[in-house]
Amino acid sequence: MISRFLVFGAFLFAGAITAWYVAGIQWLAAGALVGAVLWMAWDTFSMSRLLRWLAAEQQSDTPGADSGPKPPRAGAWGEIADRMNRIVRKLIRMRQRSENRLDDFLSAMQASPNGVVLLDAEGRIEWCNQTAAHHFGFDVQRDLLQYAANLIREPSFARYLAGGDFSQEVSVHGRDSTAARPVKLSLRLHAYGENRKLLLSRDVTAVQQADAMRRDFVANVSHEIRTPLTVLSGFVETLQTLTLDDRERHHYLALMAQQAARMQTLVSDLLTLSRLEGSPPPRHQEWQSVQALFDQCAAEARALQGLLTPTEEHTLGFSVESDCELAGEASELFSAMSNLVTNALRYTPSPGAVQVTWRQLDDGRGEFAVKDTGPGIAAEHIPRLTERFYRVDRSRSRESGGTGLGLAIVKHVAQRHGGELHIDSRPGAGSRFSIIFPSGRVRPVQLAETAG
Repeated sequence: MISRFLVFGAFLFAGAITAWYVAGIQWLAAGALVGAVLWMAWDTFSMSRLLRWLAAEQQSDTPGADSGPKPPRAGAWGEIADRMNRIVRKLIRMRQRSENRLDDFLSAMQASPNGVVLLDAEGRIEWCNQTAAHHFGFDVQRDLLQYAANLIREPSFARYLAGGDFSQEVSVHGRDSTAARPVKLSLRLHAYGENRKLLLSRDVTAVQQADAMRRDFVANVSHEIRTPLTVLSGFVETLQTLTLDDRERHHYLALMAQQAARMQTLVSDLLTLSRLEGSPPPRHQEWQSVQALFDQCAAEARALQGLLTPTEEHTLGFSVESDCELAGEASELFSAMSNLVTNALRYTPSPGAVQVTWRQLDDGRGEFAVKDTGPGIAAEHIPRLTERFYRVDRSRSRESGGTGLGLAIVKHVAQRHGGELHIDSRPGAGSRFSIIFPSGRVRPVQLAETAG
């Protein structure tokens, strides 16, 4: 303000001095008046420049740009313009930093594996990330400011939103959920700001399936072990309470040994599965002879064949079309091959035929295959055959001594060796189980001898 008065005084003094110099001392007051008028005109012009500059800055998309009206540079209004310009630039920098932080925050929410939806006080969608758009089928542009309750058409969510108690989660079906492939979403609302809400969604399908598999696994193991234990307990009680002759006692002891062997096989298969799931993949440096693996499988299969049915009622053939070596763990490979062969023997009624073959495909991959003339398997059962304890015919499985874990072991061994298990079967036309090993794990014996 002092500078403003100094400028005003300068204008008066200059006007008075000029009038006195030009017209004489009697025009001194008139000159001072003219100086005051000139100061008011200059001051009004400077103020109008400041107002035009402020109006342009207010309407501009980029405040602080050099284009457009210029602010006054001198005088009090120039100082005001300069200070306001510095304040504006400071505010611009603060806004830019705030926008950058907001962009970073939105990018972080966009990268979240969970769905994020911002709702206003009326429950309308203000923003959502791509995960939420996928979960609920939102269109990020079209569905902005739409009511979330109108787009998430689940009675449980509508009650949850209207109830106002967001201390618990609520489960709804996902957009892609079907009866064959259910998708479950867990939703949770969090209040923030002025009655706004944050909606979080996460896909819990795998978690619920894992829980269901765990419950089924525990129930199946309990059931499988309880049955032979019940038989053993009954026979033990019989031996303790009844007087039996040698023939009866030997009969009961043989049945007890059979049930004990069944439990031992079950525990062994469970331990094998646990070891397969918890150990690192087999190395490529250890090579196993396919012919040696076939010889082991043949010996075990012929021993089992003699126990199941008279030897002449089954035709059992082993054929190695190309002498090769497989890279992997010998015990795992033998376990997988043996499970396929013994399964074919157990489930093929006599008279029947089981053919076991090995061949190297044109692309260098190796195929181990077991083909039988059994009753075949309906198409709806095939996708579930490798599930633990899944059986097409439970009564026949128990009669044949199967544990329901063999194909699960085969699948794990195949995956650990980079291979694939294929099942081809039709009711009344037999079955063909094959493991395709990648070319990197198969080599002809001649190549192996050259490398050695």
